[in-house]
Amino acid sequence: MKELLIGKLNWQALPHEWFTLGGAAALLGLGLFLIILITRLKRWKWLWKEWLTTVDPKKIGIMYFIVAGFMLLRGGLDAIMIWLQQALSSGASHGYLSSDHFQQIFTAHGNIMVFFVAMGFVFGLINFIVPLQIGARDLASPFLNTLGFWLYVGGVLMVNMFFLLGGKYAATGWLAVAPLSSTQFSPGVGVDYMIWALQISGVGTTLGAINFIMTILKMRAPGMKLKHIPLFTWGSLCSMIMAVTVFPLLTATLFLLFLDRYAGMHFFTTTGGGNAMMYTNLIWMWGHPEVYVLILPSFGVFSEVVSVFSRKRISSYTSAVLGMIGVSTLALSVWLHHFFTMGAGADVNAFFGLMTMIIAVPTTVLVLTWIATLYKGRIRFTTPMLWFLGFVGTFAVGGMTGVILAQPPADFQLHNSLFLVAHFHTMVIGGVLWGIFAGLTYWFPKIAGFRLNERIGRYAFWCWLIGFWMAFGPLYILGLMGATRRLDHYTNSSWQPFFIVALLGGLVIMAGVVLQIVQIIASFMQRRQLADTTGDPWDGRTLEWSTPSPAPFYNFATIPKVATRDAFWEAKQLGLPERKYEDIHMPRNTASGIYIAALAFLAGFGFVWHITWLIVAAMLGIVVCVIARTFNEDTEYVLPAQEVEKLEHERAQKALARHQDIHTDTFEEMGLREFVRVAIKWVLDVIRNKRWRTL
Repeated sequence: MKELLIGKLNWQALPHEWFTLGGAAALLGLGLFLIILITRLKRWKWLWKEWLTTVDPKKIGIMYFIVAGFMLLRGGLDAIMIWLQQALSSGASHGYLSSDHFQQIFTAHGNIMVFFVAMGFVFGLINFIVPLQIGARDLASPFLNTLGFWLYVGGVLMVNMFFLLGGKYAATGWLAVAPLSSTQFSPGVGVDYMIWALQISGVGTTLGAINFIMTILKMRAPGMKLKHIPLFTWGSLCSMIMAVTVFPLLTATLFLLFLDRYAGMHFFTTTGGGNAMMYTNLIWMWGHPEVYVLILPSFGVFSEVVSVFSRKRISSYTSAVLGMIGVSTLALSVWLHHFFTMGAGADVNAFFGLMTMIIAVPTTVLVLTWIATLYKGRIRFTTPMLWFLGFVGTFAVGGMTGVILAQPPADFQLHNSLFLVAHFHTMVIGGVLWGIFAGLTYWFPKIAGFRLNERIGRYAFWCWLIGFWMAFGPLYILGLMGATRRLDHYTNSSWQPFFIVALLGGLVIMAGVVLQIVQIIASFMQRRQLADTTGDPWDGRTLEWSTPSPAPFYNFATIPKVATRDAFWEAKQLGLPERKYEDIHMPRNTASGIYIAALAFLAGFGFVWHITWLIVAAMLGIVVCVIARTFNEDTEYVLPAQEVEKLEHERAQKALARHQDIHTDTFEEMGLREFVRVAIKWVLDVIRNKRWRTL
């Protein structure tokens, strides 16, 4: 009866080790604080109606940024713990972590940074910017968009659930490599949490990618041909096509692994006739293209930044587009270089080594178009441009080390070393993350209505750049010296100084993260001086800069007509057309995405703990929610032309008032700024006056 009701759950699943107790206390404390804060400010209704149930892609994009930012702090803490252990654990000293705990942290760090930080930021940028760049008011399916976000949140919750129930995360490496992920070597629920966290968020990613593809292909402004769309949108389109291609592979592979663990099957367990090598093939057929899924939108960001801050059209737009298409095509045929050492044969290794080197060609084409754009340009060294310049140098080193690893004989020596770890982080941090930071800084006026503080942004950039090379430069050297990855202890004392330098680099990066948080807070406090009153603070070239800052919920009062690339730049030269207001069909907010994602989370939890009735109930609930949503015909409303004109007039008056430094609230429409202001005031009041009893 007990197993029927609660499956494998028992008292041992409750937190009982220092790290699970600390993690559980932190999660519960943060949740309790937010509940008290929102209750104190009486914002539950506002939060539900304006944000949690929204289908506005801009608000969904902001929520992606918030969740991904939280997970960046979570994954960054894991990274510091890894560096600290490696700096301490030399010779007779074994550091402060056990081997098993170290491997759990290592695995969680990889999962969090790839799936819940990089993917979250990328989807946030695409949500906010792509509809604005192509002249669309919304995405093709607003419902799929909100569902994809809440499935992502469900994955975030699942990946942290082991703190509350289970006690341990997977200790298999971030890809749960077989046979380590089998029940024989990983008998707890850590691998199961990992499987369902990635499954839930992965389904959301696939749905979101389909939605973005259809939006870009079918909802462009009148006259905007594919040869006219901005390069960030091109990068997003290539990225999402790759995501639709490879994420079903991840879903299928993890489902087979789940069947091995849950139902005792033997797809990857050699003792039962399975083939662990098949798992490696399948997971890397997804895994390596995933890097390009992440980096192609960043390439698009850099294209926009270089063009705007050089005051020039991008040099050879066609070459840049073909470069992105080439990268996304070739990326599907390089996965086997991840296991050159596994005996695939000389012919197979030679083919994949050659393809890995060839993929450097379209990437180099992109870099050359950026450099050509800079040539004789009137360059403004703003913070987004600094992130680009830091990227170019760092990415060049990553590319060269990638060519080294693409050669099977060299890879035989370096494959399992810290050299490979350094190369991977050079590409992902220097390419993906810095591209995201450049994009967030560049588009922040469009998101929030004011620019970010440049001085603090520069300090943050230099901390990231210097800290990165302090942290990962030594890993290249250690890799050449023979230090392997996933190393929690070593006896060669000559390695320790390099690990200590890496730890110091990690602390410098942490200082950069703190400065980025300070930058946002300081910019909020200086929002009147930094306000974007024109909607076009950088003298932009693409359509998103034709809208007010922040953009209205309907994006465009009048859908623009496009005849050339850099449509807004051309319009500014020729004179902006007169606006003719019309009725706008807008989607209604819906909570269906929250309900389906919550039920998917419960189903995943049931699979983790073998609670059959919960699985059945959750699955039936998902079916009911989907049917109810399908037959709901009240999903849109009409915003009359008179109301649109009134809103535009009010916005124009507020912009004029801001320009004249009259106290107005630029974020009043969404209510977020007022909420943040009141929240900060209340927290400071509690701390200053020691009013703890009010909690």
